[in-house]
Amino acid sequence: MAESAVKQAFWRRVEHIRLFASATLALKMLSRTNLLDRLHAERDRWALWLPVFFGCGIGAYFSLPIEPPPLTGLVLFAPAFAALIVLRKSQFWGALFLAGVFVLLGFSIAQWRSHSLKAPILERSVGPVEVRGRVVSVEPRSRGERLVLERPKIGRPSDGQTPARIRITLSSGAEGLYPGDWVVGTAKLGPPPEPAMPGAYDFARAAYFQRLGGVGFAYGRFEKLSGVTSDAGRNEAALPGRLARRWEIWWADLRHRLSERIVDALPGRSGAVAAALMTGERGRVAEGHLEALRDAGLAHLLAISGLHIGLVAAGLFFGLRGLLALIPGLALNYPIKKWAALTALPGAFAYLMLVGATIPAQRAFLMTGLMLLAVLLDRRALSMRLVAWAAMATLLLAPESLLSVSFQMSFAAVTLMIAAYEGQRGRFLKSGADFWSFGSLVRYLIAIAVTSAIATVATAPFAVYHFNHLALYGVFANVVAVPITAFWIMPSALLAFLMMPFGLEALPLWVMGIGIELVIGTAEGVSAWPSAALTVSAMPDWGIIAAAAGGLWLAIWSGTWRFLGVIPLAAAAVSVALWAPPDILVSADARLLAVRLADGSMWRSNRAVNRFAADIWYRRAGIDPDSDSKGRADGKSRAAGSGLPQCDTLGCIFYKESTTVALARTAGAITEDCALADLMVSLVPVRIDCKHPKTVIDRFDLWRNGTHAIWINDAGIRVETVAKSRGTRPWVQRRGATQAR
Repeated sequence: MAESAVKQAFWRRVEHIRLFASATLALKMLSRTNLLDRLHAERDRWALWLPVFFGCGIGAYFSLPIEPPPLTGLVLFAPAFAALIVLRKSQFWGALFLAGVFVLLGFSIAQWRSHSLKAPILERSVGPVEVRGRVVSVEPRSRGERLVLERPKIGRPSDGQTPARIRITLSSGAEGLYPGDWVVGTAKLGPPPEPAMPGAYDFARAAYFQRLGGVGFAYGRFEKLSGVTSDAGRNEAALPGRLARRWEIWWADLRHRLSERIVDALPGRSGAVAAALMTGERGRVAEGHLEALRDAGLAHLLAISGLHIGLVAAGLFFGLRGLLALIPGLALNYPIKKWAALTALPGAFAYLMLVGATIPAQRAFLMTGLMLLAVLLDRRALSMRLVAWAAMATLLLAPESLLSVSFQMSFAAVTLMIAAYEGQRGRFLKSGADFWSFGSLVRYLIAIAVTSAIATVATAPFAVYHFNHLALYGVFANVVAVPITAFWIMPSALLAFLMMPFGLEALPLWVMGIGIELVIGTAEGVSAWPSAALTVSAMPDWGIIAAAAGGLWLAIWSGTWRFLGVIPLAAAAVSVALWAPPDILVSADARLLAVRLADGSMWRSNRAVNRFAADIWYRRAGIDPDSDSKGRADGKSRAAGSGLPQCDTLGCIFYKESTTVALARTAGAITEDCALADLMVSLVPVRIDCKHPKTVIDRFDLWRNGTHAIWINDAGIRVETVAKSRGTRPWVQRRGATQAR
């Protein structure tokens, strides 16, 4: 263990020297040439930073610990915009205030969006209780289904605090239910869950922007009502946004029915993947297959993104253009290329709506639409400006998407790929070369490998930040899987779509299934390689911000100073090594507890109580949840020299540095622990004056502030809670503000 600590200290020192050398080089570069001269030399790239500043304003809004007063953004925006008008002729001040205006505009849009979607959220768990509502979506799972209901009635008539939407998981009994149906059943509901630990994914925030005010599970079946109840349908015409809801439900109904046809014609795992690719319903794909795809770096094939939208649009574009080219009178006298573009655009839009208009799909459609528009206007189709304005449009429509992993990974990958290929057009596919020649095939495979490598590098920081996961052999898997997807699977899918109105989709789906089996086989093979996927400890917020800033600096600028972006990227890499996992974690319900041991492994209480939270704790500590076999708290005594907590039926005692930590399970342990411990965590309320411990955390603290993360070192004891990390925001349910004593 001492040798490991020495190695870690050595590599940290190496990283510090490397950062110092990079910073020295940066200062030299900036000293040679005036910064303003460099900026002026890249004047044509300035506009690319405007969506970045817009995103900074959105990020500033979401990073606040408290909700700002209404119209804060607009109040600040007005004087900044006035200053911009006055100083617009000044190159420096005009650019500075333009950046400020976009920052404040992003802040204002995010604040407006947050308040416009405000809807009631359940304050506590209720049920079992009768629930009625209209089905918005049916999401099949590998076991059971999930229903999203709008305008629900929960138990007795509500007082206006009923959520706008709820989500219910059914283990069975959703057969024959489709979006638009009114249903009734029995369920237990509660508020959307808060993060599993400070800094972890906040599902409640994501649910807020979907107007999802309650989640739960069903007892038995949900039955379809024979007609709309009088209370449910009486005021539908007066509800705002009714046309948008009908549009959403119509597409959801079509999506679900098409998925059922696909899995009926192509059963098994191939049908589940085919449904995911064609309609975006990924719930049928078994977890084992998803894990293999993730570990092989092929999970992006199931995320409807640029590859899928682009292939659908390209299939329509080139297919129609090829057919029209067979008619000489049309090909010679009419702009069949523009006709094909006009046809491909609504086709791509229909596919976007069919797959649920996810963030990657929106980005892909916006870029595809702009590319087709460029064809109509005889302009260059692909450029960095295309990515910038696609990002701007996405953030304008849904500013909360900035925080989603879909937005971050999708735009990171495409931005860096376009930046890498700028100035290299035609390098791999030379003009005039035979497309079907061996040389073209080799260049195509090299292009896939290079593109996969670029995408892997671009998305790696976000994969670490959100999933604590890195797939090491994605380049090799993509060289095999991407051509199969592009030339086999998606053309078969497009043909299946065209054949569905005639009931002839079985044959193209069978052909598609063969290609899917090849991709799954590739994923299973690559994921079985040694160390195919790594579990990496959590990256702090400042690390992912540094990674994004460095990547944008590299991608947007074109001069040599772009390589200064390597400095924040290196800092982001170092941030993972500098972040120390908590020494103790205690869940909000006091039923799950974990202690990090001296060798880096984790001892936990009964993991089966909340396996989901336990797995998150493990991954954020850099431990594979399925590989750790260290102590399981079973109430038995443990030797003092084992390094594990010493436990009995009353509680546990363990030592960290020079700190004595007591974990009291029952009230009978409190008096003794209060006299001995420096830190006491009690899973029951502490009702006596406990003076000796420096910090006491009891059941009431856990209830008020959520999961507690505790660090113990020479500097003392530091406690972070979920409540403190989330702040006071519209999506946060506050139960109290008392912090650990």
